[in-house]
Amino acid sequence: MANQFFQDVYDIVERIPYGKVVSYGQIARMLGKPRGAREVGWAMRICPEKLPWQRVVMADGSITGGMYSEIRRALLEDEGITFLKDGRVDMKTYNWKETSDTATSIEND
Repeated sequence: MANQFFQDVYDIVERIPYGKVVSYGQIARMLGKPRGAREVGWAMRICPEKLPWQRVVMADGSITGGMYSEIRRALLEDEGITFLKDGRVDMKTYNWKETSDTATSIEND
C-alpha cells in the first residue's frame, strides 16, 4: 500500500486534464514539498494503471520512462500534444498551470 504522499501524488495526476502535462517538480510543489520531485518519481513508478501517467514529464519537457518512453510519447501524441524538434514536450503550450482553484480543490479532498 502506498504512503499518504504517494496517494496525494496520484490524486493530482488523476486531475491532469487531457492534452496537458505536469512536471514531477510541479507536483511536489503543489503538495508543499518543493524539493520532492524525486519522491514524486518514486510514486509514479508504482502508480495505479488507471492514472494518466504519461502526462507527468520532466520540467524541461523531456520524457522519462526508459522502455516506456516511446509508449508515453505515443499516448501524448494521441492527446494532441506536439513535441519540439529535440523531442521534448513544449511546456509553454502544454503545461497544466496550477491555480489557486486547483490547490484549493486538492487541499479539500
